[in-house]
Amino acid sequence: MKGEIFGRIELLMGDITRLEVDAIVNAANRSLLGGGGVDGAIHRAAGGELVAECRTLGGCETGDAKITRGYKLPARHVIHTVGPVYHARSDDPALLASCYRASLQLAHRHGLVSIAFPAISCGVYGYPIEQACRIAIDTVREFLTDNELPERVLFVLFSEEFFRIYRDYLSKVMS
Repeated sequence: MKGEIFGRIELLMGDITRLEVDAIVNAANRSLLGGGGVDGAIHRAAGGELVAECRTLGGCETGDAKITRGYKLPARHVIHTVGPVYHARSDDPALLASCYRASLQLAHRHGLVSIAFPAISCGVYGYPIEQACRIAIDTVREFLTDNELPERVLFVLFSEEFFRIYRDYLSKVMS
């Protein structure tokens, strides 16, 4: 995995399902029962127990988050959040920011030290990566300013292009 560190925020290019962290964030659908992209990869790697626990949660609203065990993943927990399907609506940015905030609040409440995020809503949900990157980083930086936990936030990106966009924006706002 390729990576860079910006204080408490780290960037990695690679597979989120292989990380040994307290929690990985799943860019889930509202049912929480698995799907494509990151969601499907996390469910496959965690095993059937994950979907069984997710069935007990009653789904999740867009912008909210719920936590489960990590099962067969190296991560101890999975925080499931439902990002907005991008339609250039005025509430899309607030809903996406809410995904990051709700996930961080769960991590904080559970005393988790490290959390790893994918680029929420940037796959099949179609959120433009440049806009999503700014929302993600700005929301995380704001949360970390007021909270000691989590100590480490990783953004795990699956392509060189996404990694570059996040690195460039982080370099700009951290200088």
